[in-house]
Amino acid sequence: MDQQEKHTGSQQQSSSEGRSLEAITQIPQGYQGAGKNPQKENTDGRSKNMASSDTRVRDIKDHLIKAKVYLGLGAIRANPQYLRDLRHRIREVQKVLGEASKDSDLPKNANEKVKALEQTLVKGEQTQDDCSVVVKKLRAMLHSAEEQLYAQKKQTVFLTQLAAKTLPKGLHCLPLTLANEYFSLDPSQQQFPNQEKLDDPKLYHYALFSDNILATAVVVNSTVLNAKHPSRHVFHIVTDRLNYAPMRMWFLSNPPGKATIEVHNIDEFTWLNDSSSLLLKQLGSQSMIDYYFTAQSANSDSYLKYRNPKYLSMLNHLRFYLPEIYPKLDKMVFLDGDVVVRKDITGLWSIDMKGKVNGAVETCGESFHSFDRYLNFSSPVVAKNFDPNACVWAFGMNMFDLAEWRRQNITEIYHFWQKLNEDGSLRKLGTLPLGLVTFWNKTFPLDRSWHVLGLGYNPHVSSGDLERAAVIHYNGNMKPWLEIGLPKFRSYWSEYLDYDQPFLRECNINP
Repeated sequence: MDQQEKHTGSQQQSSSEGRSLEAITQIPQGYQGAGKNPQKENTDGRSKNMASSDTRVRDIKDHLIKAKVYLGLGAIRANPQYLRDLRHRIREVQKVLGEASKDSDLPKNANEKVKALEQTLVKGEQTQDDCSVVVKKLRAMLHSAEEQLYAQKKQTVFLTQLAAKTLPKGLHCLPLTLANEYFSLDPSQQQFPNQEKLDDPKLYHYALFSDNILATAVVVNSTVLNAKHPSRHVFHIVTDRLNYAPMRMWFLSNPPGKATIEVHNIDEFTWLNDSSSLLLKQLGSQSMIDYYFTAQSANSDSYLKYRNPKYLSMLNHLRFYLPEIYPKLDKMVFLDGDVVVRKDITGLWSIDMKGKVNGAVETCGESFHSFDRYLNFSSPVVAKNFDPNACVWAFGMNMFDLAEWRRQNITEIYHFWQKLNEDGSLRKLGTLPLGLVTFWNKTFPLDRSWHVLGLGYNPHVSSGDLERAAVIHYNGNMKPWLEIGLPKFRSYWSEYLDYDQPFLRECNINP
């Protein structure tokens, strides 16, 4: 802009600046008395009705911005009396504006205070007539505001990540209380009924790998309560060593109706070791542990969201071994621990996936949901094998054809890409990038109503999508069991917990 002004000539510059000054000093619509714009008086009633409910609030804020610009101008500061008057008017208007977000929030004396500020600004225009100075001041204010916004955004991301990793006191109390109760039971009381159904391929089987007891309870409860035939549903839960006894105790004391359930400790899978899984070896390396657990500042890493210890848990990667864990099953639905099932989903078993292994909802339509945001296409191997514009799909609710998985030897494909990425140069961290390469050209797109995402970060998920959804997913940091969870979506999750349950009352866990 500065270069253009130099070559255009002083006459055009004065004309342009004159128009700029007119634009920023125009008296806003909606005020009576001095400064009224006669052209605005001709506006018909329909335009007034179309005006937003915060028009006056926004106009007042514009006046305050203009007044603050004047405070920093040399010609204004040279007049101490005017400077005191202007600061006084600014304080008055700020006081009446308060926390108002819409016009109805403004007090009755708002018009009077704003008109007084307008009149003071008119006097300032007579003192300061050099538009180039005003423009420079506005540019400086804009630059400063952008820097502050950027810093606040980084700080917000850091604090959100910190809150997401923090375990609430109630969720720390719950497994300790449950474990104490579990070990007081006789061995005969520690067993689940209907274990003969666990390997029946004619039933509806679900895999759920989690160390969060409450979240797991919601997934199971919501699935069973919305099922047409609960007795035909079987839940296979795998958790870690610390939560094994508490998880079993929860479902022993809160059985899922007529459904069948089993709970395993991941350490029971002795075949899953460093020699059979390169990933397990990598996850235990000191460099990986340091990456996840070394203290980080808000400015240390542009990929802060991936510095989450959950990615270090083998529970998060166990989904790639479903055929090995459940060798007698042909089909299985995988559910994440942060979903809620809102309808009967047995229709998934009757979908013809046309030889594909993974049935998933695609997440196209958003800028970050293409392959190039997850894979490193500067690598020749990646560029040769994948399309950077290909549509990403979602983990969280997946229909897996285990028979096809075994026939197509998907686990070996998984191991191939895991070994190729030993130096971490091909993809981002997490299970989704690894899933994208493993199930490339082997994923069947499900209708979007099967799985609606975003409840853990997007407050604008539409109510229509939620009503149509079979499964809703709180992916993101704002989980419904955390204080930072989005309040408008929390009830969809909490309705599947009985907060009068003794263990929850004892640990002071409330909706």
